[in-house]
Amino acid sequence: MPDAVWFGAPQRVEIRQEPAAPLGADDVRIRSLVSGVSAGSELLVYRGAAPRELQPDLPTVRGDFGFPIKFAYASVGRVVEVGSNVTLLTVGDLVFVHHPHQTEYVVPAKTPVRLPQGLPPDVGVFAANLETAVTVVLDAHPRLGESVLVAGQGVVGLLITMLLRKAGATPIVTADLHERRRSASAAAGANHALGVDGDFVDAVLEVTDGRGVDIAVEVSGSPAALQACIDAAAFAGTVVVASWYGTRDVSLSLGGRFHRRRLRVVSSQVSTLDPALAPRWDRARRTALVSALLQELPLTELITHRFPFDQASAAYELLDRDAGECLQVVLDYV
Repeated sequence: MPDAVWFGAPQRVEIRQEPAAPLGADDVRIRSLVSGVSAGSELLVYRGAAPRELQPDLPTVRGDFGFPIKFAYASVGRVVEVGSNVTLLTVGDLVFVHHPHQTEYVVPAKTPVRLPQGLPPDVGVFAANLETAVTVVLDAHPRLGESVLVAGQGVVGLLITMLLRKAGATPIVTADLHERRRSASAAAGANHALGVDGDFVDAVLEVTDGRGVDIAVEVSGSPAALQACIDAAAFAGTVVVASWYGTRDVSLSLGGRFHRRRLRVVSSQVSTLDPALAPRWDRARRTALVSALLQELPLTELITHRFPFDQASAAYELLDRDAGECLQVVLDYV
């Protein structure tokens, strides 16, 4: 019987046996190799900070935010069995699936994304966060030579920084509490990787000759960082909110720079896209782009911690206690 990671209560990880799922004619069976632990939404759920009235939007998730819940979305494995009607995949294919941490599972054949041949399985775990980063950059609409601030340099923030560099944004200014992440940010392409001690908004204004940034992206998960993004934006600039704050209150001062600078605040959520882009940037096109980027970007160096699957509890405890020392945490199944 397969084993899966469940959150039985806030900050309580359980390994539970799952019933062996039957294989339908249109299904495939996946055996996991590695999965990625998210330090964003997944850690928020682990801490019990997700709104209990909100329903999970992934079909592979079980339970709800009121606990217990099986919640994660970055699984890489190999196809070990296919249904009689399946033509999209074959046994042995390396695939990515938005699925919780589980040793083996059955999903419809249309669900997995076949990964490029020869891609290391470890790199495949970045597919979910890379799709998020692609969506954020598409929502931000950076133009050649525009200045961008990215507040937060966890994995998603670092991926956004890499993509902004490819898009021609300059200067790219990043901000994070932790030295390890700031070092990774400079390697990812940031022109200025700032700490947040004191008023880093002044530092942003200084490197943009007092103008402020054309685009500010908030991806730190900190409501205070959203205010800083607003304060650092140029006249008619755009602030993109990519963080999920869960149950935390977000209090903003909108009577000063926000109002007089005619700023625009937009939300970015990976499940949907700016309606102006949606007709051209459908799911298939975004998936193809992510597959190409998995082969182009320096992703393996972002993996900082590995845990055997049966030590998943220790992985979450580390992230909860010392997230600043972690970039990508992965669970190994073999």
